[in-house]
Amino acid sequence: MIQSLINKHFFNLLLFTLTFGILLYDAIGFDYTDEICALFLFLLFGIYLFSTSDWSINKAFLTTIGIFLFYLFYSLYIGSNVKVAILSDMLIQIKPYLAFFCVYSMMPQLNASQKNILRSVCLIFWFILLLIGLGAIANPDIINVLMGHPSYYAAAVISVSLCYLYCSNFSNLDKLVFIALLSIGLISGRSKFYGFFAMSAFITLYFSNIKEFKWNFKNITIMLFAVAAILLVAREKIYFYFYQTITSEVDKDMVARYVLYATAPQILMDYFPFGSGFASFGTFSSGAYYSPIYAQYGIDGVWGMSRGYYSFIADTYYPSLAQFGVVGIILYITFWIYIWIKAVRFHKKTPNKKLLSIVLMIIGFFLIEGTTDSTFTTHRGFFILMVLGLILSDLKNKSNENIIPKITK
Repeated sequence: MIQSLINKHFFNLLLFTLTFGILLYDAIGFDYTDEICALFLFLLFGIYLFSTSDWSINKAFLTTIGIFLFYLFYSLYIGSNVKVAILSDMLIQIKPYLAFFCVYSMMPQLNASQKNILRSVCLIFWFILLLIGLGAIANPDIINVLMGHPSYYAAAVISVSLCYLYCSNFSNLDKLVFIALLSIGLISGRSKFYGFFAMSAFITLYFSNIKEFKWNFKNITIMLFAVAAILLVAREKIYFYFYQTITSEVDKDMVARYVLYATAPQILMDYFPFGSGFASFGTFSSGAYYSPIYAQYGIDGVWGMSRGYYSFIADTYYPSLAQFGVVGIILYITFWIYIWIKAVRFHKKTPNKKLLSIVLMIIGFFLIEGTTDSTFTTHRGFFILMVLGLILSDLKNKSNENIIPKITK
């Protein structure tokens, strides 16, 4: 009974988040949609938790909560910022993990009817995005007006396309339709999307068709070509943010993202091993409640990072990991390794290339996005992590269904 209730309300929440947290997020101009969605998701998880006889909760979820509580007390102890800033940043940073673990713990399942509805909604939303994209070809400002930023447009295309693929039968036609749906994101002109598109095409058209992946010469060669293609389409961003950071060929007073990348290693060394704490560097709260660390490192005069204008402080993700130190970086990497290992283990019990492929795409999405955007902690990241939780739940459910008949037999 409780599982059917979870399935029904999760589906409604998923549609609501896709509609108001992705497609219409900037059009309606309400910045707290993802917080409302997070609250409803947490309430739904609470109903699930208290309905289980033993209050069963995922151990990795408990570990994650424990880690965040440690960093909360650590930040308060070292005084990384004012208390309200520390609490605000902790809620923002933990939100994507809540999105994933709450969904994964509840193990929701969408029935055939719900998948058909979601697929139809995705096609309608895609058509709207297509019209916006075609309009942007004539007037580039259309995307900024309706979607807020080209990156948001690209993320909306990715969200709609991934949901469609999840609801499909993963036939060769479905794969081609997915690539076609995804292709309109190229209109955004974002190098990150070009990289994601190349990666997704490779996974969908090649990786998903391999019966059993082996590390032989053929597959290694093909993977190297795929990586080379991804690096090629994203070469400008890689050169700008990484090569120039190492060679110091950019005027720091002109490039905020460069400054974030250039300063993060120093913070990691100065605040070894746990970092500078919540709301101290590279996050929204560190700008809204202006962190003293910017003056400490002499970067408070950089355009886009000053006390009076801090819009570019949270414009990327990886440098903000300096808040959590070397330990935090290791934990962040461990999170993605945990997801991939879980997906592979479930897949081995009940092979499902569609779900495994989507997991790989989502991991790649966040790895790429983290270079020049804080997507992981935004409304876009929240929705895609909900989808990731759903995918992993589906893999686990199918794995369990495969085990039960064997035990019975």
